Amino acid sequence: MVSYKELGLVNSRELFKKAMEGQYAIPAFNFNNMEQLQAIIMACVETKSPVILQVSSGARKYANQNLLKNMAKGATEYAHELGCDIPIVLHLDHGDSFELCKSCIETGFSSVMIDGSHLPYEENIALTRKVVEYAHPFDVTVEGELGVLAGIEDEVSAEHHTYTRPEEVEDFVKRTNVDSLAISIGTSHGAFKFKVKPGEAIPPLRFDILKEVEKRIPGFPIVLHGASSVPQDIVAEINQYGGDIQNSAGVPEDQLRTASRSAVCKINIDSDGRLAMTAAIRKVLSEKPGEFDPRKYLGPAREKLKALYIHKIINVLGSADKA
Repeated sequence: MVSYKELGLVNSRELFKKAMEGQYAIPAFNFNNMEQLQAIIMACVETKSPVILQVSSGARKYANQNLLKNMAKGATEYAHELGCDIPIVLHLDHGDSFELCKSCIETGFSSVMIDGSHLPYEENIALTRKVVEYAHPFDVTVEGELGVLAGIEDEVSAEHHTYTRPEEVEDFVKRTNVDSLAISIGTSHGAFKFKVKPGEAIPPLRFDILKEVEKRIPGFPIVLHGASSVPQDIVAEINQYGGDIQNSAGVPEDQLRTASRSAVCKINIDSDGRLAMTAAIRKVLSEKPGEFDPRKYLGPAREKLKALYIHKIINVLGSADKA
């Protein structure tokens, strides 16, 4: 058993409390490798922002749990080396079983998500409560989910939205004792969130559902998944250098900024980072087809990702200077 405190990490409880009081959201950025982690830490130190490092079950398999544990410890030391001991959470994104959540808790995660949203309501409650009862004695925070997000990202896939039903949230939170709740108000996983034709407006988020949820569980931390904006300039750059990403659309950043001023205190961003890195790598390999040193294309990818995250922190999430 490795406690996250030994790694220099924190859980999300106090971060969420401060975020709701300050009307901003904590960035939750996914990582799979060293360059992504470096970009996240550099961006958050430069902006003095707290951060949630997210690891999906797929990323855990890809990177190895022991390497991830030590990468998280390295992240806290790297932030210190860069000059700012920002609060860092290591969070399991979309955990799909009690066993996976338990394993993550035992290997140093400070927060876990148990996603039982695909299950019948009572089964979701039972599974979420089981994870909470295991996690809380170790002071690990737990995120649950009500409602299903459409889209595909990593190992998470669903064809259709199921909006969160506000009438269920109070009962769910009370019976599970969960620390935060991911809800479905129109965001979606992946880079192809909405089926819109060129020039068509992207459907607005269901802020009416969010307001009703806030009314029923006032002061409770809410999470938005699938909140990448899919910047069209980055998509155009990918396509310019040989990519083929068509009809992609994300959540407008002004809508995310509105959400971050509410009880939404954690916003997950993954696809935008993947797109940014891909654009930078494609550009290098297109302009220098003889290049074979990974540092020469992963380095620019890291810098582009850092710049993207600085923008998100300052202009979308509002978490700059909140560390």
